[in-house]
Amino acid sequence: MDAELIPLRKRITNNFKLCGFLIRSENSTYLAEQLLPFDADERDKWLTVITENLQGQKLATPHVERAALEKAINELNRVGLDEGETVFALIDAFTVPRYRYNTRIKKFEPDLTPRQLLSAPRMKSDYMQQRYAMLLQKTLRHDLFAPAVIQDGVGANAQAKKFKLQFAENLLATSTIREAVVLGLLTQLKEGKFYVEDPTGSIQLDLSGARFHAGFFCEGCFVLAEGNYSNGVLKVDGLGFPPAEPATSSRAFFGTANTWGGESTKLLKYSPRLQELERTNTETTIVFLSDVRLDLPVVVEKLRQLFVGYDSCPPQAIVLMGPFTASTRNHHELRQHLDALGGLAAGCEQLKKQTDLILVPSTEDPTAPNILPRAPIPECLAAGLLKAWPRTQLATNPCRLQYCTQQIVVCRLDLMAKFCRNTLHFPEDTSQIEQHFSRTIVCQGHLVPIHPIAMPVHWDYDPALWLYPLPDLIVMGDSCQSFSSTQHGCTVLNTGSFVKSKFAFKVYIPATRTIEDSEIPDDVE
Repeated sequence: MDAELIPLRKRITNNFKLCGFLIRSENSTYLAEQLLPFDADERDKWLTVITENLQGQKLATPHVERAALEKAINELNRVGLDEGETVFALIDAFTVPRYRYNTRIKKFEPDLTPRQLLSAPRMKSDYMQQRYAMLLQKTLRHDLFAPAVIQDGVGANAQAKKFKLQFAENLLATSTIREAVVLGLLTQLKEGKFYVEDPTGSIQLDLSGARFHAGFFCEGCFVLAEGNYSNGVLKVDGLGFPPAEPATSSRAFFGTANTWGGESTKLLKYSPRLQELERTNTETTIVFLSDVRLDLPVVVEKLRQLFVGYDSCPPQAIVLMGPFTASTRNHHELRQHLDALGGLAAGCEQLKKQTDLILVPSTEDPTAPNILPRAPIPECLAAGLLKAWPRTQLATNPCRLQYCTQQIVVCRLDLMAKFCRNTLHFPEDTSQIEQHFSRTIVCQGHLVPIHPIAMPVHWDYDPALWLYPLPDLIVMGDSCQSFSSTQHGCTVLNTGSFVKSKFAFKVYIPATRTIEDSEIPDDVE
């Protein structure tokens, strides 16, 4: 091997000099190792393509650094794709684009206002108003609320009953309205008394005879309240959620703008090349594990078995969700465990070359407050892991993944327990509890549609928690029992706890959009 490597390194150095570049020995060794599997003619071909790519990068100095080489090689791996198109990408929650609904042109427009963690006081109400505007516009388009279209003298009301959405100010301006329907925030303005609130005012609710639709009705979520209004109180007959909308319908109001995030200016959903890659890459998988306690020896051993097992057939990514240690907030302890995690993959060379290891912290992991979106684990704590496994990526919580044209949201949060503790009405059909969970977040278009006291949110970065338009897959790292449910073309997957489920995990196959249940048996050596 070394006999071939030395002349190849010399050829790389000479070739770079002819093109006006200088390359250090460690970088020429790295590039030689990448070209070594090819025959002589192929090496020359790829070397020419790489130098052409470097010339296109317009480097500041003639010295070619490792990062520039890696970028050029990544470009080769996606030959045929346009600029900004990537097969796989991790998107930071703090870089997710923010859009505002323009009521005049009935479209969403990018909001380029600078954002900050310590935002202005006005944002406390503004982020809820933006969420309301998002839900209102899709509710008004729904068949139940859209104006009747008259054809041949016969109204659409002949087939289906239509509702007229009222605003709080309409009800407050009169004494009695029969069959009123209001969209607003479910809130408790006085102890024990619930109200529905929209930007025009608030209406007290009488829920004594209300019929609750499917889902968890928590303070802080938006509801459709239907009933009879009299003397300042809406006696609710039915309480439901804003209707969900398929992603294909929602995206029409954004045009081709990249609402998902990433380098591309256009939404990659529409890329024919990525669609073809997604269809043909039938062996590609993404592995999800949650509650990965690195301070437990049995978990460390199971992870070692997982890495060894996947070395022969590396997945696109392995997503590990926290908490990674007990809630001690000991930074040094976490660094030691992450260093040990890097050592587990020793010998798994194919896995480390082809698989992204993504770490999503929980709210219990150190160095960040219990507020969403949560910052990633600091690089200083993961330095040993990054060195041992260079393709490691430290993610925010939540974060977004893009594989070809598919959009995936990953969030580590014990949300089911929060729903159950804060709901006004517990669903009667407990056998379908996962359906109620999925319906709640899909209809709300938000990852945490509950009161900020139950789960605080950075006001300026609330759009990072939006589920509108609906993604293809929502992966929740909830420690309750695992499940998967599909609502309006969006699959909601809960991985369950890796520790509590006897080391079970989920495998997603993008080509078929299917989920496989997997586990590491006790008899694996």
